[in-house]
Parts: sequence; structure tokens; C-alpha cells
Amino acid sequence: MHNQANEYISSSLINISTKKWLNISEAAKYAGVSYNTFMKFRTMGLKICEIDGIKRVSRKEIDRFLENHSF
Repeated sequence: MHNQANEYISSSLINISTKKWLNISEAAKYAGVSYNTFMKFRTMGLKICEIDGIKRVSRKEIDRFLENHSF
């Protein structure tokens, strides 16, 4: 059972790292922050695509945002 859990987690992380567009929960995991912190990033200039209520964020945009806010 422990091995199944590890395989599931590994496959989920691989799936997130290969997708070009992520939903908000996936994007927060990709950035390594909580959902609420990720939503604060939006007020700080992170661009989120929203079409008909569906929100997606590109991995490139997350990388750009984090790079621009690095010191």
C-alpha cells in the first residue's frame, strides 16, 4: 500500500510538471505554496487566464513571476 501511494504521488507530480497549463490547485503545488498564498500572487501581478469561470495558469507565467520576485 505504501508503494502504491508513492507511485500515485510521483505520477501526480510528473503530470503537473509536464502540463503547460495548470488549474489553481496544481499551480500552487507547482509553486510550492498554499492555495491562499497563490491567490495573493494574483494581486501581486501573476497573470491567470480565466475563460467562462475556468482559471488556468501557465507554468511559464509562474516561473516568470517567481523569477521577477526573487532577490
